[in-house]
Amino acid sequence: MLSDPSVAARLTAAEALGKLARPESRVRLEAAVSDPAPAVRERIAWALWAISDPRSTGALLPLLADRTPSVRWSAAVAIGKIGSPEGRAALVLALDDPHDRVRREAILGLGRTPIPAVAPRLRVLLRDPARRVRIAAAIMLGRWRDPGAVAPLVERLENDEMWVRPAVLVALGRIGERSVVPAIVRACEHPGSWVRVSALHALGDLGDAAGVDAVRRALADPAWSVRGAAAEALGTVGGPEVAAPLRAALDDPHPWPRRGAIYAVGRRGLDELAPRVRDELLHPDAEVRLAAVWTAGRLRDDGALEPILAVLRAATPERSLADGTLARGDGAVTILSDAPDRLFDTALQAIARIAPSPPDPRLLRILEEARRRVPPEELDRPARLPRSEVAPDATPPTLRRLFDAALPEGWDGEEDG
Repeated sequence: MLSDPSVAARLTAAEALGKLARPESRVRLEAAVSDPAPAVRERIAWALWAISDPRSTGALLPLLADRTPSVRWSAAVAIGKIGSPEGRAALVLALDDPHDRVRREAILGLGRTPIPAVAPRLRVLLRDPARRVRIAAAIMLGRWRDPGAVAPLVERLENDEMWVRPAVLVALGRIGERSVVPAIVRACEHPGSWVRVSALHALGDLGDAAGVDAVRRALADPAWSVRGAAAEALGTVGGPEVAAPLRAALDDPHPWPRRGAIYAVGRRGLDELAPRVRDELLHPDAEVRLAAVWTAGRLRDDGALEPILAVLRAATPERSLADGTLARGDGAVTILSDAPDRLFDTALQAIARIAPSPPDPRLLRILEEARRRVPPEELDRPARLPRSEVAPDATPPTLRRLFDAALPEGWDGEEDG
């Protein structure tokens, strides 16, 4: 159907092949990249994005010069996902594209590996006329942890519009230059709640004691998203004095501040709050339960073992299609939660940290039952753990490794007798 006379048929075929994402479709899709219909060329780029084979780079490169902007930006997205050296070099040239979305996708496609010669170009793009380009440039400079970007990022923080400032704040937190703490503290008073959230996350990343007063003030913010970010930031900002406000945040009526406080307790290793965290293992909100499971494991709270086993037995090792909306309103954007997808893996990790070695027969039976529920193809996927567990640039362990840590050495998947 990719060679059908009907444009609608070719378009639908390209879209369907992209949804199927089968490797054997690659050659036929690459042969069709010069289709006369722009919409078909765009869908072909997306299909090759879904298949994501490095051999497709050569076929996608000509689309970066296509006369239709949507084809160019679709090609830029696909090339960025593939991530070949040849493709990254082409994306650098696309930074000069006249269409702002092409420039944006070219920036985001450059990947997490810094290109020192390109960083100055991205600093210039922090002043691009298009908001989406400025946001993308800030994101990438933060990912690259470019120290040369600190001054232009602070200038954007002080002068750019509300929708750009969150990306700037996240970038400054990632770069880690502590001289920017006063500017970030000022952003904690911005009228936009998502700016305040991002400022608090940046202070948490920096972990500088100079930001502790701003973080503690934010625990009383009217927006639940801001209170949640403030509670989580106390995991790295401040000293022993934060135990009391964390205890209070565990009683916040909204689940998001509770979640943040629980993660902070785990990061700080506050064993005295373990019984309070244990109570949250039964919370109706999955995000709160996920935080409690992770923190109980981090604290090696043996009193939490039974409820965590219950979480493991109720959770699924496969992705859920359920609506992941945590909450909306209250002056903040909607936050989507993927906690149900992470509960199985996080519970397994916590059990490995808490359980006696070797496991008693009952615990072993529960772990064996959990292992049998995992499809074979899922075992070698990266474990789905909370952000608190995995650094942004780190590779999480596989699910197989989590089982290896929880089960006795030499376990072969068969019940004993």
